Amino acid sequence: MATKHEQILKHIDGLPVGEKISVRQIAKALSVSEGTAYRAIKEAENQGYVSSIERVGTIRIERKKKENIEKLTFAEVVNIVDGQVLGGRAGLHKTLNKFVIGAMKLEAMMRYTDAGNLLIVGNRTQAHEHALKAGAAVLITGGFDTDESVKKLADELEMPVISSSYDTFTVATMINRAIYDQLIKKEILLVEDILTPISETVFLKTNDTIDTWMSLNKSTTHSRFPVVDNSMKVQGMVTSKDVLGQDTHLQMDRVMTKSPMTVGPKTSVASSAHMMVWEGIELLPVVNDSHLLQGIISRQDVLKALQMSQRQPQAGETIDDTITSQLIMAGSRAKGDESYRCEVTPQMTNYLGTISNGVFATLVTESANRVLRGYKRGDLVVENMTIYFIKPVQIESMLEIHPRVLEVGRKFGKVDVEVFNEGRLVGKAMLTCQLLDRS
Repeated sequence: MATKHEQILKHIDGLPVGEKISVRQIAKALSVSEGTAYRAIKEAENQGYVSSIERVGTIRIERKKKENIEKLTFAEVVNIVDGQVLGGRAGLHKTLNKFVIGAMKLEAMMRYTDAGNLLIVGNRTQAHEHALKAGAAVLITGGFDTDESVKKLADELEMPVISSSYDTFTVATMINRAIYDQLIKKEILLVEDILTPISETVFLKTNDTIDTWMSLNKSTTHSRFPVVDNSMKVQGMVTSKDVLGQDTHLQMDRVMTKSPMTVGPKTSVASSAHMMVWEGIELLPVVNDSHLLQGIISRQDVLKALQMSQRQPQAGETIDDTITSQLIMAGSRAKGDESYRCEVTPQMTNYLGTISNGVFATLVTESANRVLRGYKRGDLVVENMTIYFIKPVQIESMLEIHPRVLEVGRKFGKVDVEVFNEGRLVGKAMLTCQLLDRS
């Protein structure tokens, strides 16, 4: 039987898109406490089919598909620009296709404004009206209001009219940045992208016996299973080591490993790989905020996903990508003793005009990564790093980076890195790394 929490989530999921939701309303409709209703609404928000907007409330929105994550809803635009909804609240769940800046004559403006667009414009009532009739939403900059007739039209057409106190350039920049951030997130593999869902997951109950484990082991050829209680909360993990030589009538709660390590659907695959390699784990249960089982991921799933992600074209470039792309090979004295060059660009500096600590750490980590690849294919995870800043490095300086492998094993490496500017030592680092094998 489904728990109250699950019943509320199912109820919210069944509500029409655009409907307002409140804690009191849910509590009354399903005869639950307001605390229980609040937790379920927050869970629905985390799962992406509910959105809370200041001065508007909580509304049911469409679930976003992974491939469309770079598109924003008008509800998200309200949050991004600290906006106020003047009309058309029922359309906040709709998706923004593109935005148009209305810095031209009305006729020209309308040529670029189509259904699903967002027209960013100032105090031009006629433009507001024409945009709504074309099926576009309106974002009024400078904190201006609009006519009551426009608000009424927005309500009738269910297309939002939003007002923001920011100027046109600022709101356009804010929306652009939000779309770009979403693009980068799209490229980050999450556990929810690769997990084996609960419908296909084989698990045991705490009152199942070792006989049941043996039956599952024979039918699936797997030896590791999550153990859950009657409400589907994860209580443990059981493997062949736990049951070997034990009485077959013993229950799982007597032999399982209690309080196992778990991950959430929004955990990155890279972080899960890190955890599995360091802890020597082959299988991880995936749980939600209430610790209910959502599925499983195996080490094989994780390594395969990491391998595939390296073959995919990247849609967005992160700050680390920008920094490491400027690190070029300068020479190689011997295996494990290469050198690299990198120019300090304005983006790499702090407010004093010297190289920032974070950029310096990225450069030494990437150089260590590259030099260790000469010994072993795969990626590294820094376990410990000690950095010494000897002299400040100014903007437009040319750095010479010398990583030297001190020791390397099957699953670890130790690298010493020296950084020079015009022949003078400006920084040193010592890194101890875990090596992630992708073979």
